[in-house]
Amino acid sequence: MRFPHDYPYGPPTFRFVTKGITHPNVYPDGNLCISILHKPGDDEQSGELANERWNVLHGVESVLRSVLLLMDDPEINSPANVDASVLYRDDRPTYDALAKEVVTRSLKEVPEGVKMPTTAELAPVPQKVVEEDEDFWNPSEDDDDFGGSDSDMGDFEEEEDDEDDDKE
Repeated sequence: MRFPHDYPYGPPTFRFVTKGITHPNVYPDGNLCISILHKPGDDEQSGELANERWNVLHGVESVLRSVLLLMDDPEINSPANVDASVLYRDDRPTYDALAKEVVTRSLKEVPEGVKMPTTAELAPVPQKVVEEDEDFWNPSEDDDDFGGSDSDMGDFEEEEDDEDDDKE
């Protein structure tokens, strides 16, 4: 990944350095074509909406997650590599064999101890649902009123009136 001088307002670029990657969304030079890395705003030519493209809330983690998910599930309708897209669509066994060959070859370049996450490990983790306390929205008369009592407000108003009387 390379980050432009205006990051996070401009998207980083992403390029594979492994030679020979054949993937529908990877150009022959290794550059990646993915919506999240396209400049912000709607693009009438590609049909991408602004919410599919880069915004300042994205970070390295969201980009890497998107890349890994795209590697597992290519977008073949708008390919960067038309030949790979056609091979993926029409001859999946050959595509899979070619992809396996590239992965096997490139694993020799990975430093020892580095572990790549699987798609299953990237799946969103379900969050614990906290049940709302109905009493929060329907307080009883016994509940504390953190704003003070109404009788205190009357004392405040009387003090203001007394100050006005002193000025006259």
